[in-house]
Amino acid sequence: MAIRFLTSGESHGEKLNAIIEGIPFGYELDFDFINSELASRQSGYGRGGRMKIEKDKIKIVSGVRFSTTTASPISIEISNNDWQNWLYPMSVEKIDFNKIDKELAKEIKEKIKEKKITKLRPAHADYAGAVKYNFDDIRYVLERSSARETTTRVAVGAICQNILKYYNITFKSEVISIGECTNKKDFENYIKNYQKDGDSLGGIIKIIIKNPPIGLGSYTHWDKKLDGKLAQAMMSIPAVKSVEIGLGKDYAKYSGSNSHDEIFEKDGKIYHKTNNSGGIEGGMTNGEDIIIEIAMKPIPTMKKALNSVEIKTHKKTTAHFERADNCAVEACGVVARNMSAIIILDAFLEKFGSDCKEDIDLAFQNYQKRINEI
Repeated sequence: MAIRFLTSGESHGEKLNAIIEGIPFGYELDFDFINSELASRQSGYGRGGRMKIEKDKIKIVSGVRFSTTTASPISIEISNNDWQNWLYPMSVEKIDFNKIDKELAKEIKEKIKEKKITKLRPAHADYAGAVKYNFDDIRYVLERSSARETTTRVAVGAICQNILKYYNITFKSEVISIGECTNKKDFENYIKNYQKDGDSLGGIIKIIIKNPPIGLGSYTHWDKKLDGKLAQAMMSIPAVKSVEIGLGKDYAKYSGSNSHDEIFEKDGKIYHKTNNSGGIEGGMTNGEDIIIEIAMKPIPTMKKALNSVEIKTHKKTTAHFERADNCAVEACGVVARNMSAIIILDAFLEKFGSDCKEDIDLAFQNYQKRINEI
């Protein structure tokens, strides 16, 4: 891989962090664009109270000088404003109460007295996570499995988008449906009706990647196929349950003669009249736009609590509720387009080099010239 990244941090921790390795030297970063992507992740109908508290902004700690990438690992931070309100329950036992304000100490001690979270949420990571690590408090699972973690992924993806813009490769996501509603003008009211009942909604999202060069990815090994990498990236997003590229499962409805993209030539240029393959054939880009559709399930944390049990006692109960969105489909689209940008930049640098912008520019120009001469 040309690019590697790791994230850390919990939903109500002090900070969210990421380290990105493999970004070449010489690319000027547009921080307004990166922060606008972070803001987009927080927008959309159906978002909860947390979005009114957090105003996510990226802080670059290393790997960038005078707004330009240095080829060193890039370290980023995003602060959680809500940390002070929650007093960080993951590490509250480490606080020295003799060194802080008495009223604050009292408030923290009350937090400590609160019962552990034991009521499992159906369709969440709670049960499997608690069993795997032998937790008796679901808080340990909740904090890291939260979709809040995707904030740093959006920041990483926005940096990747920023670099790919130099080569006219752009990313867009759009909501196709919310639940059974397909009329975008009705989305807001449709979501509000479910919100009143304490219920949640999922939906379908389309990601469009424009102007990818021919030949990103490879047919030579299973783990080099670009559609496989994109599918894994999409499925890693919380609540995403299916991924389709191009016609996806609808291919099964047609014969080959009615579905495969025929190849034509005009003025010396080879092109496909249709794009049912979604821009990827044999694990590689074929020069057409990449089209991905993902399905997001309804958010598992709901005021309208489902039947459940407690983790240790197995006592019958209803699922734990914690402040949450009732619909985050639009935000999921923002995460998806940025995750796809990470995969595309990785494949791009693998093909055109990964040391410095000057060399990459030259390799890209020479490749484009060769394609035009075919």
